[in-house]
Amino acid sequence: MWIGFADFDFLLGDVSSLKEKRSVVRPIVADIRKRFAVSVAEVGHLDKHRRAEIGVSVVAADRAHVDEVLSGIERAAAGRPEVELLSVRQRIIEADDI
Repeated sequence: MWIGFADFDFLLGDVSSLKEKRSVVRPIVADIRKRFAVSVAEVGHLDKHRRAEIGVSVVAADRAHVDEVLSGIERAAAGRPEVELLSVRQRIIEADDI
């Protein structure tokens, strides 16, 4: 079993309140969850209006599939016009390594 996780750091566009931030972040989280069938949540920068950190995890039988899913999520995240993807941190581990 292979486990992959990634942390996406976003700079949001013209957002001036946490309510506006939610209206930008929620659709991103929902889209990733629906398109890629992964666990995803906003995990950081919770008090900042113009920043969002979204965490994603995936489990699969082989490493290639985990890598493919994480790469697809990164491409989708980078292509969103309403946000700027500042950085991505990824890690893939085998369950035997835990």
